[in-house]
Amino acid sequence: EDHLGNQGHLKTGGVQWMTAGRGIIHSEMPQQVSGAMRGFQLWINLPAKEKMKPAGYQDIQVDSIPRVSLNNGGSVKVIAGSFQHDDQTISGPIKGISTAPVFLDVHLPANADFEHRIPKELNAFVYLYEGALEIGGPMRAIPKQAAIVLGDGDLLKAKAGAEGAQFIVLAALPLHEPVVQYGPFVMNTRAEIEQAIDDYQNNRF
Repeated sequence: EDHLGNQGHLKTGGVQWMTAGRGIIHSEMPQQVSGAMRGFQLWINLPAKEKMKPAGYQDIQVDSIPRVSLNNGGSVKVIAGSFQHDDQTISGPIKGISTAPVFLDVHLPANADFEHRIPKELNAFVYLYEGALEIGGPMRAIPKQAAIVLGDGDLLKAKAGAEGAQFIVLAALPLHEPVVQYGPFVMNTRAEIEQAIDDYQNNRF
């Protein structure tokens, strides 16, 4: 699988992009000098034909991540995929993933509206991590610290509550393949899981 890790907050957070592929051993120990830190980790399953691709890692500094200032005082950090704003398309630094992921970190002030067009072929969800938010048409409040899977359609409509809202928008192409997971291993069959464990135990990663 590909791992997209967004550490920190909108102004200071960087991103680590890791492709596990045929095997990588890693530890994640983010350093914080002062204040609070919030981290998100997204695991994107690889298609079966890519499970044994070479492993890779990229550390993307915050200066390389586009931050779009919205007309309503909000902002969008474009980590993967693209975001349309004032006749411009802003693309994130994460590219070359076959499932075409979208990863946006959105901050809205009180009562601000937000719209983002998501291609119909992608599966998508929203995770609200701060404040209050309504989404949809008709608008419905979503619980804080909950992931809400979006239904059919290609336009996400959202409105922040009185205290504003901070949320992430995530989307990617569905694989339509079986998934079998055991510990850190994600494959398509139980036999492949057993082979992955054997490879790990016998230093074949």
